[in-house]
Amino acid sequence: MNLDLYQSGLRPLLFDLLRTDPERAYQHLITFCAWAGSERGSWIRKAARQVFNLEDTRLEQHLWGLSFANPVGLAAGFDKDALGVDFWPSLGFGFAEVGTLTYHAQVGNAKPRLFRLPQDQAALNRMGFNNSGAAVAAKRLQAVQRKIPLGINLGKSKVTPLAAAAADYRASFELLRELGDYFVINVSSPNTPGLRTLQSPEALGEILEAVQTANLGHKPLLVKIAPDLEFEAIAEVLSLCERYQLAGIIATNTTISRDGLNTQVLPETGQPVAAELGGLSGAPLRARSTEVIHFIYQQTSGKLPIIGVGGLFTGEDAWDKIVAGASLVQVYTGWFYEGPSMVQRILKTLLQKLESHGFQELSEAVGLAHKKM
Repeated sequence: MNLDLYQSGLRPLLFDLLRTDPERAYQHLITFCAWAGSERGSWIRKAARQVFNLEDTRLEQHLWGLSFANPVGLAAGFDKDALGVDFWPSLGFGFAEVGTLTYHAQVGNAKPRLFRLPQDQAALNRMGFNNSGAAVAAKRLQAVQRKIPLGINLGKSKVTPLAAAAADYRASFELLRELGDYFVINVSSPNTPGLRTLQSPEALGEILEAVQTANLGHKPLLVKIAPDLEFEAIAEVLSLCERYQLAGIIATNTTISRDGLNTQVLPETGQPVAAELGGLSGAPLRARSTEVIHFIYQQTSGKLPIIGVGGLFTGEDAWDKIVAGASLVQVYTGWFYEGPSMVQRILKTLLQKLESHGFQELSEAVGLAHKKM
């Protein structure tokens, strides 16, 4: 799909006609993606592959015994219930991450809970891990033949007390263990009460020990952190990653910062954006997430693989995160703004960057900013 056609046609429909309830736009889109991934949508998948896929061995990445045809993945939060897994490869993604899934099914927070901020190329959400639960997702994933690496993002059930968080994460992991290629411990969403307190060394250590005990080293386990952590706190998380032999880290989740926004009032609520609860994603997060990637790569001497996410719209954005130290990158908000051809455009830019630097493969670019120092 041509970028101008998407931005002048489909996006206004999703953004403007459904402005009174932005979540409806998301529901329509995920319903379509689920249908396109079904047997009836096989012709859609075939057509999408021909239009949106770009294959080039120079873009391949190899991590954790997995092969990624390219470094661009769909971030967690879009396919909450693993509905579109069969469709994501057709849109050019090199991998996809589903969830966040919780052990107990939950409806999430009260609506309205999803807002678009077009002036800032951003979104504000306080969804609250709405999903059908790990058991339902497990049943659905049993029928899926994974064509690209699949990550499963795990969160704490809202009904589970913080003191019992470790057991909650472990129970979800045990249900899904054989159905994902890597797993992510999400303790950084701002939309579940108290969840971010689980980033503390004591609480996170308990969770990682519980899940790794059930894992026995069979699956790559990562942790997703908030961009709002101070560097000292990130360093403590990195120590836990080493202690519990984590395979990598995802930087970063949404932010609770409202600095520098052009949007001052949400039209849907009439309230100042600064007073609205929820996590902010999109362009305002770009610089901070890349800064965190730099710090992690530097602190670990590049030994801990990083998935970079936050404010990624263009190939330049992806390149900045890769040279900062990310081996893989993820998109969500930018993909909604830019349209389905976004992945292909990013990959084309990455190939141009590799050629301009004389690189034969993408791995040569990972952490390049540090190698120049």
